[in-house]
Amino acid sequence: VQLQASGGGSVQAGSSLRLSCSVSGDTLADYTTAWFRRAPGKERERVSCISVSDGSLHYADSVKGRFDISRDNANNMMYLQMHNLKPEDTAVYYCAETKGSCYDDLWFWGQGTQVTVSS
Repeated sequence: VQLQASGGGSVQAGSSLRLSCSVSGDTLADYTTAWFRRAPGKERERVSCISVSDGSLHYADSVKGRFDISRDNANNMMYLQMHNLKPEDTAVYYCAETKGSCYDDLWFWGQGTQVTVSS
Protein backbone atom coordinates (compact mmCIF):
# COMPACT_ATOMS: atom_id res chain seq x y z
CA VAL A 1 0.00 0.00 0.00
CA GLN A 2 1.25 3.45 -0.88
CA LEU A 3 -0.11 6.87 -0.03
CA GLN A 4 1.46 9.86 -1.71
CA ALA A 5 0.58 13.40 -0.73
CA SER A 6 1.16 16.33 -3.05
CA GLY A 7 0.10 19.91 -3.57
CA GLY A 8 2.05 21.64 -0.84
CA GLY A 9 3.94 24.83 -1.38
CA SER A 10 4.91 28.24 -0.07
CA VAL A 11 2.12 30.79 0.00
CA GLN A 12 1.14 34.06 1.59
CA ALA A 13 -1.29 34.25 4.48
CA GLY A 14 -4.85 34.31 3.23
CA SER A 15 -4.09 32.06 0.27
CA SER A 16 -5.58 28.70 -0.59
CA LEU A 17 -4.00 25.36 -1.37
CA ARG A 18 -5.41 21.99 -2.28
CA LEU A 19 -3.58 18.91 -1.12
CA SER A 20 -4.08 15.61 -2.89
CA CYS A 21 -3.28 12.08 -1.83
CA SER A 22 -3.16 9.18 -4.20
CA VAL A 23 -3.65 5.73 -2.72
CA SER A 24 -2.52 2.55 -4.40
CA GLY A 25 -2.61 -1.04 -3.33
CA ASP A 26 -5.95 -1.10 -1.54
CA THR A 27 -9.55 0.10 -1.84
CA LEU A 28 -9.94 3.54 -0.31
CA ALA A 29 -13.64 3.04 0.26
CA ASP A 30 -12.82 0.44 2.92
CA TYR A 31 -10.86 2.88 5.08
CA THR A 32 -11.28 5.85 7.33
CA THR A 33 -9.05 8.54 5.88
CA ALA A 34 -7.46 11.56 7.43
CA TRP A 35 -4.99 14.37 7.09
CA PHE A 36 -2.46 15.03 9.82
CA ARG A 37 0.19 17.67 10.15
CA ARG A 38 3.37 18.16 12.11
CA ALA A 39 4.81 21.59 12.64
CA PRO A 40 8.41 22.11 13.77
CA GLY A 41 8.72 21.54 17.49
CA LYS A 42 5.09 20.45 17.85
CA GLU A 43 3.30 17.15 18.16
CA ARG A 44 1.46 15.62 15.27
CA GLU A 45 -2.08 16.94 14.94
CA ARG A 46 -5.04 15.33 13.25
CA VAL A 47 -6.39 18.03 10.97
CA SER A 48 -9.39 16.35 9.44
CA CYS A 49 -10.92 12.94 8.99
CA ILE A 50 -13.65 11.12 7.07
CA SER A 51 -15.11 8.14 8.90
CA VAL A 52 -15.63 4.99 6.82
CA SER A 53 -18.53 3.90 9.02
CA ASP A 54 -20.89 6.80 8.42
CA GLY A 55 -19.06 9.29 6.22
CA SER A 56 -18.96 11.86 9.00
CA LEU A 57 -16.39 14.62 8.73
CA HIS A 58 -14.19 15.73 11.59
CA TYR A 59 -12.07 18.85 11.85
CA ALA A 60 -9.62 20.19 14.37
CA ASP A 61 -10.89 23.39 15.94
CA SER A 62 -7.91 25.23 14.49
CA VAL A 63 -9.06 24.59 10.91
CA LYS A 64 -12.85 24.50 11.17
CA GLY A 65 -14.46 26.74 8.61
CA ARG A 66 -11.24 27.02 6.58
CA PHE A 67 -10.39 23.46 5.52
CA ASP A 68 -12.52 20.94 3.65
CA ILE A 69 -11.73 17.23 3.43
CA SER A 70 -13.04 15.05 0.63
CA ARG A 71 -12.36 11.81 -1.12
CA ASP A 72 -12.95 10.17 -4.48
CA ASN A 73 -13.32 6.49 -3.82
CA ALA A 74 -13.62 5.62 -7.49
CA ASN A 75 -10.17 7.01 -8.15
CA ASN A 76 -8.61 6.21 -4.78
CA MET A 77 -7.89 9.86 -4.09
CA MET A 78 -8.32 12.06 -1.05
CA TYR A 79 -8.10 15.82 -0.81
CA LEU A 80 -7.71 18.67 1.64
CA GLN A 81 -8.84 22.06 0.41
CA MET A 82 -7.32 24.77 2.58
CA HIS A 83 -8.57 28.34 2.54
CA ASN A 84 -7.46 31.48 4.38
CA LEU A 85 -4.16 29.93 5.30
CA LYS A 86 -2.36 31.28 8.34
CA PRO A 87 1.32 31.14 9.32
CA GLU A 88 0.38 28.68 12.07
CA ASP A 89 -0.76 26.24 9.36
CA THR A 90 2.88 25.82 8.35
CA ALA A 91 3.69 22.12 8.70
CA VAL A 92 4.34 18.91 6.86
CA TYR A 93 0.96 17.44 5.96
CA TYR A 94 0.40 13.70 5.78
CA CYS A 95 -2.46 11.64 4.47
CA ALA A 96 -3.30 8.44 6.30
CA GLU A 97 -5.79 5.62 6.41
CA THR A 98 -7.05 3.18 9.01
CA LYS A 99 -9.55 0.35 9.21
CA GLY A 100 -10.81 1.83 12.46
CA SER A 101 -12.35 5.14 13.41
CA CYS A 102 -11.09 8.70 13.24
CA TYR A 103 -9.88 8.23 16.80
CA ASP A 104 -7.87 5.14 16.05
CA ASP A 105 -4.22 4.97 17.04
CA LEU A 106 -3.13 2.74 14.20
CA TRP A 107 -2.72 4.52 10.90
CA PHE A 108 -0.96 3.76 7.67
CA TRP A 109 0.95 6.84 6.59
CA GLY A 110 2.08 8.28 3.36
CA GLN A 111 4.93 10.66 2.64
CA GLY A 112 4.18 14.21 3.58
CA THR A 113 4.03 17.43 1.67
CA GLN A 114 5.35 20.71 3.06
CA VAL A 115 3.05 23.69 3.46
CA THR A 116 4.67 26.99 4.34
CA VAL A 117 2.57 30.09 4.99
CA SER A 118 4.26 33.43 5.34
CA SER A 119 2.73 36.53 6.86
